Amino acid sequence: MNRSYRIGVIGGDGTGPEVVAEGIKVLKALSRTTGIDFEFTTFDIGGDRYLREGLLTTDEEIATLKTMDAIFLGAIGHPDVRPGILERDILLRLRFDLDLYINLRPVVLFEGVDTPLKGKGPEDIDFVVIRENSEGMYAGGGGFFKKGTPDEVAIQESVNTRKGVERCIRYAFELCRKRNRKKILTLCAKTNVLIYESDLWRRVFEETATEYPDITVNYQHVDALCMWMIKNPEQFDVIVTNNLFGDIITDIGAIIQGGLGIAAGGNINPEGTAMFEPIGGSAPKYAGQGKINPLAAICAAQMMAAYLGETDGANRLLAAIKQVVNGNIQSMDAGRMGYSTSQVGDMVADCLA
Repeated sequence: MNRSYRIGVIGGDGTGPEVVAEGIKVLKALSRTTGIDFEFTTFDIGGDRYLREGLLTTDEEIATLKTMDAIFLGAIGHPDVRPGILERDILLRLRFDLDLYINLRPVVLFEGVDTPLKGKGPEDIDFVVIRENSEGMYAGGGGFFKKGTPDEVAIQESVNTRKGVERCIRYAFELCRKRNRKKILTLCAKTNVLIYESDLWRRVFEETATEYPDITVNYQHVDALCMWMIKNPEQFDVIVTNNLFGDIITDIGAIIQGGLGIAAGGNINPEGTAMFEPIGGSAPKYAGQGKINPLAAICAAQMMAAYLGETDGANRLLAAIKQVVNGNIQSMDAGRMGYSTSQVGDMVADCLA
């Protein structure tokens, strides 16, 4: 009997619909070779609809998305919409309303993909960043006083709850144990300057560590960790950190694994749904040209299959991705792949067949 999953699809803006189409193509190819069925429901959410109708996300759409087994997101970001509107009222609302409190970012260098790090290869770059996704600096605390005057004051507050910190850290410990590789969990914070926030993170980290004696724990200041990600990425297995630091270090992770063309991530509620996406953004200057790299979206689809518990299917898709990138794709950058967007999707689908 086939296993069926309901997938909400948000193509979004710019090149988002193009790369999502290739991800769906690959998932349909996977369906033909396994006992998995995917039912796709498309949601018209993004900058075009906002400009056309003034709508961002509705309560009804949020309610429907909550019923999905997973969400496949292309990208949000439109050049004709003022920065912050779509990000706040679409991306952040999805994270908060669906309580997607884990941002999961694998940083893996595949054979055949170039890294800017001299002397490093796939055996050196294979770790995961767990970013708290619903609190911290992005919770929206703060405001202005005397805005627009010479005495203007801008306050941005970082909101961290013990519940939010603990559930993120516990997820990281569990993932580190499940990966069963180096079994090293590194906390990234800034205890010497951001005293209150980092103190909470470190105390909860150390207390939780007593329940995981098989995991080796480590601590690094965020600035030092950025340096070591570039100098010695092989030391890392799993990194856990707050929302802001996670946002920064995962971009370093993306570039050392070959670039945004192959970097994917998940926004997860372990007790609910999850949303998977390529990391590279909407890249509007490439929209409609067939030049954008769809591999990040295909990697996001692979993560989604793994999240749904389809381990065999996820492993098959991962093997197909590795086969395609090893010696076939000239570059992960848009317009330099040697193939069109749809051709790269076809190659992965053909490997599955």
